[in-house]
Amino acid sequence: MKIKLLKFIVLAIPLVVSGCLDHRLVTDPGQLRQETIATNLAAPLGMAMDDKGQIWITEVAAGKVSVMTPNGTIYPVITGFSVSVSPEGTPDGLNHLAYRDGILYILHGVDDKLYKANVGAFKPGDPPLTVGQLESEPIGQFVLDYQFADDTGESNLYNLTFTPDGDMYIADAAANAIIRRTKTGTLSVFATLPGIPNPTPVGPPISQAVPTGIAFDGQNFFVTTLVGFPFPVGKARIYQVDMTGTVSVFQDGLTSLVDVVLAGDKRPIVLSVAEFGAQGPTPNTGKVYSVSGGQATTQLQQLNLPTSIISGVPNTYYINSLAGGTIQKVTF
Repeated sequence: MKIKLLKFIVLAIPLVVSGCLDHRLVTDPGQLRQETIATNLAAPLGMAMDDKGQIWITEVAAGKVSVMTPNGTIYPVITGFSVSVSPEGTPDGLNHLAYRDGILYILHGVDDKLYKANVGAFKPGDPPLTVGQLESEPIGQFVLDYQFADDTGESNLYNLTFTPDGDMYIADAAANAIIRRTKTGTLSVFATLPGIPNPTPVGPPISQAVPTGIAFDGQNFFVTTLVGFPFPVGKARIYQVDMTGTVSVFQDGLTSLVDVVLAGDKRPIVLSVAEFGAQGPTPNTGKVYSVSGGQATTQLQQLNLPTSIISGVPNTYYINSLAGGTIQKVTF
């Protein structure tokens, strides 16, 4: 069965859940400033900011990419992406995206493709593009054809980042691998991530790593992991991967990580989607951690199934709620 992060995350929980918005900054509540800047989005999963301060958003349930201007107005940009709906009613399809030099790079976990959209001349309010107008690359097929030592036979192109030379690195959540795409389009397997022994009597003996977020600090990559079924609390890791593809543990003891962004001093700021119980993910148990010096400090908690965190001006972050259909601006 193909591993899909959205299915893991929402499980039996409806996609529109009005969750608690009483988010708490644990380290210093007096410095926390937060504001809901977008509502009524259709399962927003990925976000990316451009050099104009616009936020580009994948809305999975609607099969579209939207853009939010700095004044908070949201416009459709690309429509017509395929949406796969499970018997439980869970939509799946669009994953994360990145903006670089006027191009949107959009990952789709059902189509197993990287889509590219030239939005450099797009003005909010212009007629939206359709997916049929985009270039695409079947990167998932490369992953499926590759003979891994521990081969899942699956691909889910989930998240991506760039190095300054223009090469792209993709976290494949189903193959437990990082895929390198050079700026000329050449593909290779850059690194693979190990599973961990399942600490519970439920499920397989080894829980898969399930890489979810990836960021580059100029020398190394930081890769967050969800850790697969039964999604044990306190077993998720941040891996560090050097430019040779060598993998080491940077931080462990975390829970169900789904994204990472770097602070101004290059320390990882990571996002936990939820703690999982017998009924699936527990609403309002998502957290933000700051990781430095071998310590993970909880910065924000009581988040409702977040899947994406991006940075703006110093100390300002944008965090979505997949279940609530919102985006929050948080300063700490």
